[in-house]
Amino acid sequence: MVLVSKYLVPKGYVGMTVFPFILLKDYRLKKDRVLMNHERIHLRQQLELLIIPFYVFYVLEFVIRLIRKRNWRLAYSSISFEKEAYSNEKSLDYLKSRPFWSFIKYL
Repeated sequence: MVLVSKYLVPKGYVGMTVFPFILLKDYRLKKDRVLMNHERIHLRQQLELLIIPFYVFYVLEFVIRLIRKRNWRLAYSSISFEKEAYSNEKSLDYLKSRPFWSFIKYL
């Protein structure tokens, strides 16, 4: 389910996924197939890790990367879940053939 609200999405971002919702800053973003694919990849990741563990690993990995890199953007872009989503967001059929736990290869 897609929800649109400029107040729910953090500043500096246009979308985010909080299972089972894809949150977008603007209605026009619903038509952005690459962004929607990116967020759907996150939905799949969250399901694979049974939702709560996904958030635990996501935050833990972000904190570790932030300590190492000392830069918010670099830490964010180094998270394995984000690496997988960004690497495959333009492949609109990616989820049809995505292997289980494929984010592991991005660690």
